[in-house]
Amino acid sequence: MIYLNRFELPDANMEWNFFVYGEKRTCFNTYYPFQIFPKMELEEIEFEPVTIFYGGNGTGKTTLLNIIAEKLRVIRNSVFNRSNFFDIYVSNCTADIMRKIPPESRIITSDDVFDYMIDVRNLNEGIHNKREELFEEYIENKNCDFKFRTMEDYEKLKKVNEARRTSQSKYIDNNLIKNVREYSNGESAFKYFTEKIKQNALYLLDEPENSLSAKRQLELTKFIEEAARFYKCQFIISTHSPFLLAQKFAKIYNLDAIPVTTSKWTELENVRTYYDFFNSHKDEFRT
Repeated sequence: MIYLNRFELPDANMEWNFFVYGEKRTCFNTYYPFQIFPKMELEEIEFEPVTIFYGGNGTGKTTLLNIIAEKLRVIRNSVFNRSNFFDIYVSNCTADIMRKIPPESRIITSDDVFDYMIDVRNLNEGIHNKREELFEEYIENKNCDFKFRTMEDYEKLKKVNEARRTSQSKYIDNNLIKNVREYSNGESAFKYFTEKIKQNALYLLDEPENSLSAKRQLELTKFIEEAARFYKCQFIISTHSPFLLAQKFAKIYNLDAIPVTTSKWTELENVRTYYDFFNSHKDEFRT
């Protein structure tokens, strides 16, 4: 599914007109995000169901995602580097929308995933502390000489009887938070994507491989492929991951090239570095 068909950035002439004829400002030492993409000769992006921005640090992958997200006004949770000129720049961009952008569409950044992981970690810590409390409670109730005297003792009586008729593990399991399990950071990160990505929407993913193991990256790649193919999703992704870059039918913009060009994933420097490394150690895999 394609919702966003084409996106046009201000060209060198438009930027020049802004600086010459636009509002004069002298108190800023940066015009970000102006003066980035004309140097790369990047003016227009055409999209497929899965489009990927590839490039080294500082090439503008995240900036591109933020510009597109702001132009389309998709859901955003985390703040980003919004300069004094960001809104002006976005207003000079043009989005060719093939189908109405669904309201569920969103940008997912590393900060979103990290914040979710922290929340889960705090929850896990709370579960661990509660487990320790329940262990002590079980021992106390199991061995106490309790006598029911008034109705105010009823809840305590239930706990004592439960401790006396069940094992420690069963007692803790019965009284611990239900429907919650502890997740590793990688599991939490993967879970975040599968929970946030629904059918029939456009998603911008900023380096989603962060915090994911190689196996989880492969799982996420398959998940994205299937969401694009079967569930009417469109993805715009910035990534270095060879697993995500190897997606079938993905269109890859190589931001390391000047002018920016589309490339096969096997032609990219980062992927070639992996290939050369493993190829140089291939004999070690045979032992």
